[in-house]
Amino acid sequence: MDGYTEVFEIEGAEPIKLRFGHIARQADGAVWIQQGGTIVICTACASEKSVDTDFVPLTVDYRENFSSSGRIPGGFLKRDGRPNEAEVLVSRLIDRSLRPFFPKGWRRETQLIAILESYDPNYPADVLAGLGLSAALALSSIPTEQIVATARIIRKDGQFFLNPPTAHMEETELNLVVSGTWDSIVMVEGEMQEVEESILVEALRYAHEYIKQLVQFIERIRERYGKPKAALEPAPNFPEVAQRLEELLRDKLYAIVKSSLAKQERREAFDKAFQEANDALVAQNPDWAFPEVQKFASAYYAEMKRRIMREVIINEKVRLDGRRPEEIRPIWCEVGVLPRTHGSAIFTRGETQALATVTLGTKHDEQIIDYATQQGTKKFLLQYNFPPFSTGEVKPLRAPSRREVGHSHLAERALRQVIPTTGDFADYTIRVVSDILESNGSSSMATVCAGCLALMDAGIPIKAPVAGIAMGLIWMGQDKYAVLTDILGDEDALGDMDFKVAGTAKGLTACQMDIKIQHMPYEVLEKALLQAREARLYILQKMLEVLPAPRNELSPYAPRIYRLPIPSELIGAVIGTGGKVIQEIQRSTGTTIAIEQDEKGGVAVIYAQDKAALEKAASIIREIISEPEVGQIYPARVKLLKEAGAVVEFMRGKEGFLHISEIVPYRVKKIQDVLRVGQELLVKYLGVDERTGKYRVSHKAVNGEGKSHPRSLPHERKPTSLPRRGARPSHRSS
Repeated sequence: MDGYTEVFEIEGAEPIKLRFGHIARQADGAVWIQQGGTIVICTACASEKSVDTDFVPLTVDYRENFSSSGRIPGGFLKRDGRPNEAEVLVSRLIDRSLRPFFPKGWRRETQLIAILESYDPNYPADVLAGLGLSAALALSSIPTEQIVATARIIRKDGQFFLNPPTAHMEETELNLVVSGTWDSIVMVEGEMQEVEESILVEALRYAHEYIKQLVQFIERIRERYGKPKAALEPAPNFPEVAQRLEELLRDKLYAIVKSSLAKQERREAFDKAFQEANDALVAQNPDWAFPEVQKFASAYYAEMKRRIMREVIINEKVRLDGRRPEEIRPIWCEVGVLPRTHGSAIFTRGETQALATVTLGTKHDEQIIDYATQQGTKKFLLQYNFPPFSTGEVKPLRAPSRREVGHSHLAERALRQVIPTTGDFADYTIRVVSDILESNGSSSMATVCAGCLALMDAGIPIKAPVAGIAMGLIWMGQDKYAVLTDILGDEDALGDMDFKVAGTAKGLTACQMDIKIQHMPYEVLEKALLQAREARLYILQKMLEVLPAPRNELSPYAPRIYRLPIPSELIGAVIGTGGKVIQEIQRSTGTTIAIEQDEKGGVAVIYAQDKAALEKAASIIREIISEPEVGQIYPARVKLLKEAGAVVEFMRGKEGFLHISEIVPYRVKKIQDVLRVGQELLVKYLGVDERTGKYRVSHKAVNGEGKSHPRSLPHERKPTSLPRRGARPSHRSS
């Protein structure tokens, strides 16, 4: 069966092809999306029955098969396993784009799956997966309120490029993934090299024009090939209960919203108010105790709370904690709070608190990336942890959640732009860990601030300090809206936008935006960005009051680095057979050594806890790579005896041949009479044997010179005296 094929042409790149009707035919909706050699199979399925939940039961999973890039998975099992971080991040990105457009009454479990089956390095799969799943939804019977399309936009050399080949994505000034509908942008995530806010807005406008073309493309496919959409189950409605709740709760909710209570106290006040109202309902009519009525009452109460909070903010410009829309919560910071870490800091903003630590490691500590579409190493790592006590809850500690992985990635992007890439610090592996100790809104941006301070406390010369802030929005129309600075958790849940922005005093380094409404004008987005800039500069000022600049010295517990150039032809001598030489240097000096090589030569990167160990290791390597000077005298050790002479090691790692006639000034019949393996002695370097290419040395030529030569052995390691004869022949051996 051939199925159907639809093609979307792209200027300067391979077209996007959608094929459907011939694969995964038992799924509700399925497409084969292709650009170049990258192919993703995208499916949408929904359960037959609804589930009892108060949210859309949606799951989005993106997977990359190793076979897509012609590779076999590493490890023991040799099969594609649990999702890696890259797959989790793409799954989250697609989920955040599509979830807002499921109808509120949709309660059937829905699963969207995208599987990368073929990978062309020129065309990334993440954007294709998002577009393919949107098309699969459009073809299915699963209802959505809007069609969403996804695109990548970069800025390079002052120009914008849409869905560019991978080769164009290096050294970009801006790299964003943007999702949108015909009306507006709905999701943004990406990183920037300290760009101005106006450039970000320009990029979003540029991307949206392209997204609108993709939306039209999918709309045409839906109209021509799509299935009829499933009907929503009618929502239960109890008008008398709604009216009674309004009478019992409206004034109480207004009072709580305007009381500026702390998070836990506010939650308790809300719960108490509802419980009292609910008890009054049941007392009035016992039938209202039935589960379906209780569920309606709970949902109506939540909507009341949302509505009243928004009315107070819009009409009275007062937020849940008493702040004005543009105000930031009180901030305090402290650095160097953990004595044994390489760097540490606490950043507290209101009821949100992050404790960040920095650890400096060696090249051997780099994270190895071995994904289907990515291979290599990673030197800068940021990991965000969200323990349950941060919100006063009791939950089991498990592997990092998708949320933790996503927040880690966002904060890492924000700080990665200022990590030094040249000089000694380019050789360090840097790990930042943020433990959230309290959470009431924007813990990811608190992580950015705490992480920046911890980097400075560790003495890492970052290019510029970075701060982050989360912005919100209450939208009730073109002339009735409020942009909120430093949003609370409740304002995030009940508001219309969550816009996280991080950057330096110069410009933006990362952003993440989720918009829950349609038709939001770009003027509002610009206002939010400018308001965020003022907040960011204020937070930076508070941070710099605690630590104005990176410390001049590293922690005494952090490794030091020394780079020693090595000629390419001598790298093997430093490493030794099977790594024997370099392992012995590391063992004897307590250092860690990494060898790097490029077209210019090699470098030994030495990591040590103290200067003495570092200098000792460097001295040994210098001895290995330095060339002997003809006529100089060196200490040596006998390694091997042969009939014609002995192989001796001198200048650490260099082997010379000591001919039997160059040992003593008399004839030797048997070499064992004068030398033994392991014996130490002084030798004079004679040069390279033209016939064999080996070093030639002589002990006989040392005579009286060696005793006072500066390169001779120290007193406690004087070479063993050679045996002498009582009666020696008067002639020299021939």
